[in-house]
Amino acid sequence: MTRQESFKVRVRARMEKTGERYMAARRVLLEQAAKADRRRPWASEPEVSDDAVRAATGRRWDDWVDVLEAWPGADDGHPAIAAHLAAEHGLDGWWSQQVTGGFERITGRRLPFERPDGTFTAGRSKTVGVPAAELRSALLDDEARGDLFPGERTELLSDPGAKAIRIGIGPGVAHFTVDAKDDGRARVSVSHRRLTTYDDVEVWQFYWVDWLAALEDA
Repeated sequence: MTRQESFKVRVRARMEKTGERYMAARRVLLEQAAKADRRRPWASEPEVSDDAVRAATGRRWDDWVDVLEAWPGADDGHPAIAAHLAAEHGLDGWWSQQVTGGFERITGRRLPFERPDGTFTAGRSKTVGVPAAELRSALLDDEARGDLFPGERTELLSDPGAKAIRIGIGPGVAHFTVDAKDDGRARVSVSHRRLTTYDDVEVWQFYWVDWLAALEDA
């Protein structure tokens, strides 16, 4: 039996055991295999997969951690690491940022959802049965916004014509994008930025899950 055929047998065995669909069972087994190949424990997962970083940069995450931990400036902060990766390893601006962030997550220098400036971001997306124009109008109107966010003080921070609507709420700023679907529904994405603590992320992740569910029910 080839390695590929053996893996398919394991996928089907997991499907029978868990009731998962093929792709879900396959993804879990691939993730388990990736973790088994790691040379060190990871404090948290990078935003970019091991396969993606290797395809783009020629190195896996463990290899990049080895490279950066051997560099004397590894503790000099995010901008210094990103600049080093660009100057000495030829990574472009986007990948130097991604590799820096992944290194910080793996080594515990940065918590999940933490941004380079030390703030945190929570986010959720959902397609809801509300016309996009109607929802945008409500987000931009002070009185209607009070109905959308009962019990919360909000402040419109962006120009009404902006693609992303920025609203101050809680300990941060929520960025909303509302895109119309062909069937009359709307795809709503919320990125709640500038949260001050890791605990804020959990609180507001649940808040946005409930808010989007309530929006769909309405």
